[in-house]
Formats: sequence, structure tokens, C-alpha cells
Amino acid sequence: MAFHETPAERREVTVRRAPKYVPFLIVGALAGIIAAAVVAYALPGDATFDPGAVFGFFMVMFAAGGALLGALLALVLDRRSVRRQERAVVEAVPDSEPDTDPQG
Repeated sequence: MAFHETPAERREVTVRRAPKYVPFLIVGALAGIIAAAVVAYALPGDATFDPGAVFGFFMVMFAAGGALLGALLALVLDRRSVRRQERAVVEAVPDSEPDTDPQG
């Protein structure tokens, strides 16, 4: 079975390293939870409040703040990656053999 060879298609693409936002949000929230634990258990506080309740209160606030700071850091890194983007030429190489898959 003979087949003809088609010329390869060339395209110019933009290549950059963009951060993934979810890991930044998770790390920021975990850092906030650790900071809340330090505030609740390591620092002296009012004896009328249970340290667990203080930790829960600060955990909500600090985790949200940490996630927000993580998102801001990811945005800054994303903007830097836009400035450092590069252009590349890619070439689509045709298959050397035609597809023989009966399901496709």
C-alpha cells in the first residue's frame, strides 16, 4: 500500500512556565494554619478562653489570609512568566503509517 508524504506543518507557538494556582493556595492555607497554632498555643493569652477555640477562630482567618497571599504570589509569578515567554517553531510530523484502528 503506497501513501504519499505530505509536507510537515510549521507553527509558531509561545512557551512559558506558568505556576499552578492550587498548590500555592494549599501551601498558603497550611502556612496560615501553622501561624494560627503558634498564636493560639505558643503565645500567652487570656485564661477565660479555651486554646482550642482560639485556634479554631484564628485558623479560619489565617488560613483564608494565607490562601489569599498564596494566590497573590502565584499571580505575581504568572505575570513574570508572561514577560519571560519565548517563541518557538514547532513542526507537526505526519504518521509514517496510516491508522488501521477499526474503532477510530
